[in-house]
Amino acid sequence: MKMHASVLGLVAAAALVFICASSAMSFPAEAPGSTPSAKVVELNTQGKDYLQLLGGPPESVTMRSGLVVLAPQHSVGKHSTHQNEEILVVLEGKGEMIFKDNSSLPVEANHAVYCPPQTEHDVKNTGNSVLRYVYVVASAR
Repeated sequence: MKMHASVLGLVAAAALVFICASSAMSFPAEAPGSTPSAKVVELNTQGKDYLQLLGGPPESVTMRSGLVVLAPQHSVGKHSTHQNEEILVVLEGKGEMIFKDNSSLPVEANHAVYCPPQTEHDVKNTGNSVLRYVYVVASAR
């Protein structure tokens, strides 16, 4: 897999700043109302199609994130951002983000795709190889 250095840098920085905890590492649960701790998460799905990076409080203030691996012609399924906003950082492959009105945006390696609050959407792999991306969801309010 050949990846542009700036995307690798972006992903590495993002991983160090807000996504972290290796599957081999475990962290004690934080007390309710406590300040989240810095974490590191290895971006290794170990053959699975999903890896949770942040699960929301108490791991973060409001942020949730994960690494998604979609096989060709598969999708994550329709869902809504509700009161959240979402960004996808696409690491590999190509696909599309499809909206309720059937309009779409391209989803491809070396790009980020933003989805605003109150938006029903789906992400589908339209390529011939895997589509890998990190999503980050945070409260818009």
